[in-house]
Amino acid sequence: MVIGNGMIAQRFGNYGTNNDYTIFASGVSDSTTIEAAAYSREDNLLRHTIEANPEKTLVYFSTCSIYDPSTRQSAYVLHKLKMEEVITTNAKKYLIFRVSNPIGRTKNTHTVFNFFIQHIQEKKPFAIWKYASRNLLDIDDMYAICDHILKNGLFRNSIINIANPVNYPVTTIIAAIESHFHTKGVYTFEEKGSSPVIDTTAIEPLFNELNISFNELYLPGLLHKYFN
Repeated sequence: MVIGNGMIAQRFGNYGTNNDYTIFASGVSDSTTIEAAAYSREDNLLRHTIEANPEKTLVYFSTCSIYDPSTRQSAYVLHKLKMEEVITTNAKKYLIFRVSNPIGRTKNTHTVFNFFIQHIQEKKPFAIWKYASRNLLDIDDMYAICDHILKNGLFRNSIINIANPVNYPVTTIIAAIESHFHTKGVYTFEEKGSSPVIDTTAIEPLFNELNISFNELYLPGLLHKYFN
């Protein structure tokens, strides 16, 4: 069973007829929102889902923004931590995937990658946090790792980081987008920003097994794959 209709829910669509798992991918789509109603909706739906499916393994997608000093106190991150506690307290069987920034085909303009692309293409002025880095992960690679973990019964009743072992400075991301679209963005620099410190040790043995290579071509590869 899959709950949700966004990019992650669609990528896990083949689990729709799987009665062993509940793929809960119906979270708050805008990580910058402070609207209490948006968080309440997910909270209520999650609690109902756990209660209605006690024998299924609940698969929940949390966030690696927990590890970023600049975001760990945001309403979104605090909500995700609360949802993790709801699951670990109430679900009999679960897997919580703390995911970084999945990149794929989505109309959600609130993702960091889509925000940069839209503003650069449309010549909209924006501010760059000079010292910020972001962790980018192909949605297909994210799926492959999570799918392997589920199919092989790994990390049961655990919280696992699903992320790229490499963070990209925001300035590097902007330069790659500008190069890809042959367009110069309109932006200013602000003297702030930080980087998430994400431990990927637990999943690194899967990278070779799944033929996932986080080399220097990974970032431009995301642009060529999803934004041509």
